[in-house]
Amino acid sequence: MEVRRSRRRKSTVSAYRDGERTIVAIPARFTRAQEREWVQRMLDRLADSERRRRPSDAELERRAAELSEKYLDGRAHPTSVRWSSNQDRRWGSCTLIDGTIRISTRVRGMPPWVLDYVLLHELAHLLHAGHGPGFWKLLESYPRTDRARGFLEGVSFARDAEVEPDDADVETGGTDVEPSRVEADATDDAPHGAR
Repeated sequence: MEVRRSRRRKSTVSAYRDGERTIVAIPARFTRAQEREWVQRMLDRLADSERRRRPSDAELERRAAELSEKYLDGRAHPTSVRWSSNQDRRWGSCTLIDGTIRISTRVRGMPPWVLDYVLLHELAHLLHAGHGPGFWKLLESYPRTDRARGFLEGVSFARDAEVEPDDADVETGGTDVEPSRVEADATDDAPHGAR
């Protein structure tokens, strides 16, 4: 962990991951006690943010049930929903025979609305096997379908594009779609977790 003090930073504190390191940026005027307090507060927020963006299999299954209820009138009932690390070209898959849904671990860390779309897409396959009009009609009720599809197309394009070594993001390896970063106003005296 590295703390960076900045004279230009007046009232905000931020924390983010840079490879294996965690960077916490604070105003230069902070006392050592304020530094300790805000570093801990920001580490807790960052961990919470990452936990929400990288749900467990159980949380993934719970979210799928919520999405089925909200957007598919509760009609899609998968037997299991889990992360899968062996899907190089797919964002998710649905096996109709046994009702299982697998979501590619490449989706982990993407914005929650993208994960929701991928889950809904696979849930809709439990009701319609193909990608015909009936299938897409099921996804109309999800307001971010087009946006999520565009996001995933952009990620696929970036992955498949020929990138020269000089253009690659060497620091992060170019693997993070949206790195975790949290910020707070240091003038905010609300206790941690009170928001």
